[in-house]
Amino acid sequence: MPGQYFMNQTMRWYGPADVVSLADIRQAGCSGVVTALHQIPVGEIWSRAAIKERKSIIEAAGMTWKVVESLPVHEDIKKGKPQRDLWIKNYAESLVNLAAEGIEVVTYNFMPLLDWLRTNVAYELPDGSKALYFDRLAFVVFDLFLLQRPGAEKEYTSAEIAAAQKQFNSNDAETNATLFRNCMMGLPGSKISFTRQQVLEALQGYAGISAKQLKENLFYFLGQVVPVAAAHGLKLAIHPDDPPFSVLGLPRIMSTAADVTDLVNAVPDHANGLCFCTGSFGARKDNKLVEMLQAFADRVHFLHLRNTNMEMNGNFYEADHLAGDADMYSIVATVWEIMQRRQYSIPMRPDHGHQMLDDLKKETFPGYSAIGRLKGLAEIRGVEYAVSRFSQA
Repeated sequence: MPGQYFMNQTMRWYGPADVVSLADIRQAGCSGVVTALHQIPVGEIWSRAAIKERKSIIEAAGMTWKVVESLPVHEDIKKGKPQRDLWIKNYAESLVNLAAEGIEVVTYNFMPLLDWLRTNVAYELPDGSKALYFDRLAFVVFDLFLLQRPGAEKEYTSAEIAAAQKQFNSNDAETNATLFRNCMMGLPGSKISFTRQQVLEALQGYAGISAKQLKENLFYFLGQVVPVAAAHGLKLAIHPDDPPFSVLGLPRIMSTAADVTDLVNAVPDHANGLCFCTGSFGARKDNKLVEMLQAFADRVHFLHLRNTNMEMNGNFYEADHLAGDADMYSIVATVWEIMQRRQYSIPMRPDHGHQMLDDLKKETFPGYSAIGRLKGLAEIRGVEYAVSRFSQA
């Protein structure tokens, strides 16, 4: 409708090797994709040539590439190692190259070691579709008896340890092997999993790093790269922690409204903003999503819209986009109001989706099959259309 700003609808694409093709995404009604150069090792510079090549593939399919997800942050930056300045310099150069090729938003996260974590990537729902699931007890089993992290028992109650021991003893070898694989998955877009030795050695590198120190390392990083982004017309969008609470004894620093307030206050420039993920923030009952959107309206540079069902004892699973604990209608209505006020179409993608229908026969990246995300996009699009019509009534 003339004079109205709608969300810029995109889907995540993992590149030429993705089983979900650009044609699939375009047929879903998207005008653009969100992607990254997953083939480039973390910390190395993204050259203009590599960026241009990826961009040309997307444009040849009739779509645009305006949002990067993600430009990973090297672990030395997160740990505050002396060599972090080299990696930050590389990061800044990648930002300059991305801006030169027309990228507008760069998403990243500051989660130590693990980019995300689920204990079950094929949780079967009553209708036969499959979802991502985090089971607290299963995770304790993994931590104590499969990973065997030194000192892990200090972080759990005696009741949790006893329940985990009982569960571990009752699991067959295949169940434990599957749990181990699920918890050791690597970066999104990669089929290479972490090994037990890699994780235990990496955890040692975070020994003594508190949430306060990790947050200071984030602010140091942003102090160097936000001015570069702002000077080149880029917006940086940090993704919240997933899940939004400590795992493996690692600190979490982007899980609550208070964390976002610290982020904004530390680097006030508008280029320093959020990838507002309703699924990650929504996996904590104390996060009030609509209030958070209103409070940080001007810093929301990118949206992940998904829903979760929270269960007992910290368990949660990915729900239908309109059926979880998050009030998606109120969220979309709030985003609509923000966009009209800002006179800006916020890029959005339907985050995750159930594996369903024909996709049950395919091997896809967990949460990123085509049909489930198409269903989520259609539902969100319908809600936004209804909100736009109601606003004109």
